[in-house]
Amino acid sequence: MAHTKNTKHSKNTHRTGRRRSLRREVPSTVALITDPQDFAAMRGYRSFTFDNHTHYLQQMEALLRSLASQGIHVSVALFDAEEYTAYCTETGQNPDTPTSRTRYTAEVASGGPTIPYTGQPLEHLITQLEFKTDRQSAWEYATSLLSRTGDCADCGQDIARSSFDRASQALRRLIEAAGPGSHHIVCSVPADSAPLLAALHARCDEDAMVHLDEAEALIFCTVLAVGIATDSSGGVVMRTSTPDGGTAQVRGWSLHDGWLHPLTEAEVFNAYCTDAETGDPVPPEPGVVHCPGTPLPPPTDD
Repeated sequence: MAHTKNTKHSKNTHRTGRRRSLRREVPSTVALITDPQDFAAMRGYRSFTFDNHTHYLQQMEALLRSLASQGIHVSVALFDAEEYTAYCTETGQNPDTPTSRTRYTAEVASGGPTIPYTGQPLEHLITQLEFKTDRQSAWEYATSLLSRTGDCADCGQDIARSSFDRASQALRRLIEAAGPGSHHIVCSVPADSAPLLAALHARCDEDAMVHLDEAEALIFCTVLAVGIATDSSGGVVMRTSTPDGGTAQVRGWSLHDGWLHPLTEAEVFNAYCTDAETGDPVPPEPGVVHCPGTPLPPPTDD
């Protein structure tokens, strides 16, 4: 009899161990409410039991650590209260249930930006997540603006495609002109509600090999293409750090007539030392030299 009990106990233990092993192979997704206004909106639901945003973030960080300690791959998505309400309305779900929040999390993770949790501090994780979300939103908005441009009335060309080709040429020539070093390039183009912004990190070695993130390059060229297609008065600013760690240099170009034209040293200073939202002056950054933009060879249109 004792032998039978021990055998059953051994089988149950073995099954439990296998289930735990399988659980580690199933990825998890956590949707994080980073915005205090979104958190306040979610407090209107009875099933949402948190009443303090700071405490909520602390509990979520503890959850992330717990999942990671079990060997589970964890992805973190952004929880947007307004989008959640719209999702529940469209799908006919009751927004005041944990099940609806779980389904929304799965929906966001399947089509939206996520960040893998690797033990980084929560503040760092939130910064990564919000940056990636903003970048995705900029790309989607820029793509929608480009899709409305249609064909050129004079030549019949696809304006979106030709503008993107020009933007790609401009990016390549910007990096070629900058030479060896690490380059942080920002493109700004006016849009209906707020300026479209795209940032790109590129590194050029001594052999003229360029290293950059393809996703960043795609978004950068899409935003610049919007400015070219709509003949907007946008611009580009590039900050270059040389391999020897010397003084950083900042250059700038204005966008008009479908191409980037170099700014003077004074114009670069004004562009770099002015708050883009308020227009107020910003103190010059120590260790940065403002230089005129380098003339770029004109585009080649096929």
